[in-house]
Amino acid sequence: MTNISVCVGSACHIKGSYNVINTFQQLIEENNLSDKVELKAIFCLGHCTEGVSVKIDESQVHSVSSSTARKFFQTEVLPKVDL
Repeated sequence: MTNISVCVGSACHIKGSYNVINTFQQLIEENNLSDKVELKAIFCLGHCTEGVSVKIDESQVHSVSSSTARKFFQTEVLPKVDL
């Protein structure tokens, strides 16, 4: 199971974290990955100035926006999922 954590703390919320979450949810459904990817909203990954902060499993924290969420999913999430 691949775990995606998206910060919904105040700084990331203002920068559109719920848009990123919605995009990820849509992509998980489109790719039939609901049994392979767990998407969670969490508070503060400690990168408030770089938000929206996203972490995959225990990897580094990435900065994602609603405009880059789809590409991020394709380049960073899909390769980590056991298909």
